[in-house]
Amino acid sequence: MEHPSGGQVVSIAEPGVKASGPLLYSMRKEVADLLGRHQTGFPGAQPVSFARQHLEELQKQDYYVCEKSDGIRYLLYSTADEEGLEAHYLIDRKNDYWFITNRNLHFPLENNTQAFHTETLVDGELVWDSLPNGKKEPRFLVFDCLVMDSHKLMDRTLDKRLAYFKERLYTPYKKLFKEYPDELQFQPFFVEMKPFQLGYGIEMMFKQVLPSLKHGNDGLIFTCRNTPYKHGTDAHILKWKPPEENTVDFRMRLTFPLVEPDDHERKEGITEPFVDYDSVPKAELLMFNGDSGPDKYEVFSDLVITEEEWEVLKGLNDPLNDRIVECNQDAEGRWRLLRFRDDKSEANHKSTVASVLESINDQVSEKDLYKAAGPIRDSWKARQARSDSERRVR
Repeated sequence: MEHPSGGQVVSIAEPGVKASGPLLYSMRKEVADLLGRHQTGFPGAQPVSFARQHLEELQKQDYYVCEKSDGIRYLLYSTADEEGLEAHYLIDRKNDYWFITNRNLHFPLENNTQAFHTETLVDGELVWDSLPNGKKEPRFLVFDCLVMDSHKLMDRTLDKRLAYFKERLYTPYKKLFKEYPDELQFQPFFVEMKPFQLGYGIEMMFKQVLPSLKHGNDGLIFTCRNTPYKHGTDAHILKWKPPEENTVDFRMRLTFPLVEPDDHERKEGITEPFVDYDSVPKAELLMFNGDSGPDKYEVFSDLVITEEEWEVLKGLNDPLNDRIVECNQDAEGRWRLLRFRDDKSEANHKSTVASVLESINDQVSEKDLYKAAGPIRDSWKARQARSDSERRVR
């Protein structure tokens, strides 16, 4: 991968300078005040995992669907600094505020390209898009708008929130680059609106949208059109992942077999049983109980390691026992190792393991979504017809 050039962000995980101390405190308070909230925690909406019951929910109400990008979720806060200059912050899920040091990011007002939006908060994801020339380009994909120029939009329907964002901010922003294309090279990242399909556009998502993405994807997001924007967990935002994406982080414990020496080894002078580090060991997956005594961990299941996989693991020449490993279930329901999670200091708590298992057991497949698309469309059209006839009666 070639490094981004110009003024682009170099890391989507650390897109600017992290605010701390009194500045962080005052920024959190400022955003809470803008939203009319008392809590200063992360104000973003959080989805729930898609379960079988949600197939019915998609028939009851109008839902939009979009792809779930493999990027980093941020709220983008546009404001003015103490000197009255345009300033932008990305707010992550840990509620950290990243100041975008590149001052070229500019969102002009509709009738004045010099003026800019303040007290504006939009929701989205920062991703790396792969370009045909092998380079990577950072892109902020907007999927909701909470406040625009101090006007709260949270109580409006999703389509109205997005239409407001498009008209006031996105269209003037795109127009600016048509008039000044040279400015593109100086941008920290590019802003796009994430395309939404109607909730029954399942085939289009799987056959057209997902295959043509320039960035990673790990599922779909269904968002209710009629419900307001909700801070915290929102039962009307549904996160669907393919079955193999449901993973658990365990602590891996290896037990090596004790073997008797064979005739050849006895001739070599090895007469006592010895630990065989070459053969595939017994591998157990431990989940965290939250206690610190002897009951700190509980054996959850065996981990299946093939002889070929063991040769690869041995070849790493790294300590393996007691490592945190991310695992998923294969088609036969056996737990398999996906990767090491050295960024995590602890295995998943048993309550997390239970909820992931629930998702796996209740898993809605791609085929299930295809099957549901027809009834979802019929229900949507019936609601639309009712609403049209009521309007005509009025």
